[in-house]
Amino acid sequence: MGKVYLIGAGPGDPELLTVKAARILASADIVLHDALVTQEILELASPQARTIDVGKRCGQKLLTQDEINAYLIHASTVAGIVVRLKSGDPLIFGRAGEEIEALQNAGVEFEIVPGITSALAAAAAARVSLTDRRFASQVLFTTAHRKGGEMALDWTSAITPNTTVVVYMPGAAYAGLADALIQGGLDPQTPCVAVSCAARKSQQMRWTDIAGLRTLSGIAAPALLIVGRVARSDAETITADLWKQLRATAVQDEQHIA
Repeated sequence: MGKVYLIGAGPGDPELLTVKAARILASADIVLHDALVTQEILELASPQARTIDVGKRCGQKLLTQDEINAYLIHASTVAGIVVRLKSGDPLIFGRAGEEIEALQNAGVEFEIVPGITSALAAAAAARVSLTDRRFASQVLFTTAHRKGGEMALDWTSAITPNTTVVVYMPGAAYAGLADALIQGGLDPQTPCVAVSCAARKSQQMRWTDIAGLRTLSGIAAPALLIVGRVARSDAETITADLWKQLRATAVQDEQHIA
């Protein structure tokens, strides 16, 4: 039997693909890829590789997850190197758990090659530090939807003013997200940034606050929402009060040294 590699393709920029992922992709016999994997990354696959789109876009599935699992197992019996190429990182909202279980149950050898998840790509593009020891001590990665497509916001009880919330796949439900975040205890003026197509040529960003999410629209998928005090449009200057505090501390230190 061959070996299956669950590889993270990152956010789409081929330069953000790991060296290991590129090496394995270049020697693959079969590549099963998500719809969001860019053509630039697919072109790095071996010219002899058979590439198969198994992704889902706009609610239309080419294959069910069970069919993908079965195909991975079958492919391992006819090919030496099988790549399951996933957008972002396989272990972050990539359904890797179901594929890992299927491969383990079938006795198929596999390896996971991590990739840059879209939360990190979006934060880098927006020049936002997801953690900041001054006012962001934790990060919550979540999604607004669950299996079956239903809205699920059961994570709002876990947030605090010191939490940076990263919402994958927000869809068009920004008004519902705003209500849930406010009910969860966040100030309506908490900054937000929505990033569309992070790290791609078509990348776009929209800066707002939680209250402004109620009227936010026109954000093309794939999109991601970052919520928290770190997500200021003027994040590089932080806040006037904070700078005053830092300057005052520096003056006190100088006087103490003198």
